[in-house]
Amino acid sequence: MTKSDEVCALVVFGREECHLCNQMIVDLQKRQEQITFDFQVIDIDTDPDLRVRFNDKVPVLMSLSDQKEICHYYLDLAALDDYLAKIR
Repeated sequence: MTKSDEVCALVVFGREECHLCNQMIVDLQKRQEQITFDFQVIDIDTDPDLRVRFNDKVPVLMSLSDQKEICHYYLDLAALDDYLAKIR
């Protein structure tokens, strides 16, 4: 499998009852209609270390492979597209 064949895996660090987190998830799902990538959602309140790391910043969109923060609070489509272009 070549690098361009791999599906990019991203993670949203957020909270269950967070309207910004829910909006970022919806926006990512809409973007998946144009670009192939996978993402998972991790609730920071299930892990004390994650809560300390991301508490005031959620939602945070990061790449799984290199732990690079792509954006936080809102989905930055330009930042997401730039990141995806760099890894393909």
